Amino acid sequence: MYRNLEDCLIDLEKHGHLVRIREEVDPYLEMAAIHLKVYEAGGPALLFERVKGSQFRAVSNLFGSMERSKFIFRKTWDSVHNVMAVRNDPMKALKKPFSNIGTGLAAFKALPLKKWGNLPVTAQEIQISDLPLIHHWPNDGGAFVTLPQVYSEDPEKPGIMNSNLGMYRIQLTGNEYEMNKEIGLHYQIHRGIGVHQAKANKMGKPLKVSCFIGGPPAHTLAAVMPLPEGLSEMTVAGMLSGHNFKYNYVDGYCISSDADFVITGEIYPEDTKPEGPFGDHLGYYSLIHPFPVMKIHKVYAKPNAIWPFTVVGRPPQEDTSFGELIHELTGDSIKHEIPG
Repeated sequence: MYRNLEDCLIDLEKHGHLVRIREEVDPYLEMAAIHLKVYEAGGPALLFERVKGSQFRAVSNLFGSMERSKFIFRKTWDSVHNVMAVRNDPMKALKKPFSNIGTGLAAFKALPLKKWGNLPVTAQEIQISDLPLIHHWPNDGGAFVTLPQVYSEDPEKPGIMNSNLGMYRIQLTGNEYEMNKEIGLHYQIHRGIGVHQAKANKMGKPLKVSCFIGGPPAHTLAAVMPLPEGLSEMTVAGMLSGHNFKYNYVDGYCISSDADFVITGEIYPEDTKPEGPFGDHLGYYSLIHPFPVMKIHKVYAKPNAIWPFTVVGRPPQEDTSFGELIHELTGDSIKHEIPG
């Protein structure tokens, strides 16, 4: 399967699932408007090759249909589905041992792998202002990251196997955020990263956070999956991509080797700023409320990095595919452990 995002896009284009937009496009409302029209028409993924104000390309509508989403994961889908089924009902493996041999191979790919040496994504240091600052709806408070993988570790038990990878929206510009020095993270205190922050607050120290953007599509899907306690998003990312999640630490921050972009920084106890408004997935604007502010340490980009994004709004939208993928992939294993 794909080792990075560009491998995926080349494959999608080869099979008629992607078109390139070579004209310069404005990240202020225009890119989002194009995406919404193409999604509504059941169209392909979109690679924006010239984003006004940024040197980086951007891609959207990757998961715009179930057909395309299952095409992306076609080589690993069955093995991951089998792992989920065996976890839900271990007796299946005992009753049909030969049909479940593959689950061991898939599980091997689930183990994160520490990578020594230079990481591709650390090839260049950039600033927030260099990114494609996509403003989705007219009343949004600024530019947002809509497909991030926000990584944090348990301060009491650090390490990648005690980490959380979640998709929490990130506000890059606007409001009271100091450009290139601060960004806003929108999450609830009871969610994975919120639990980590609560522990860090109790210890009186800041929480280190890494925001991965891009990389294999499997990493994006893993960040949005509501997994049971004890099942790490990093392992699911490895199984879905067919390659171990590769990482290392730089300045004490975990860095995904295969990400296109990484933003690192710290969240300090009780440090909040107004976040929003944001045109939400329910079809309304979520209003301005105080949320944690992240003090930026560094921003990295790999050579020829590509910025993935989506546009949420009145359903159905592209994010609807995430829900369908999760239900089909996990079967009963998720709803047994996370009712509703």
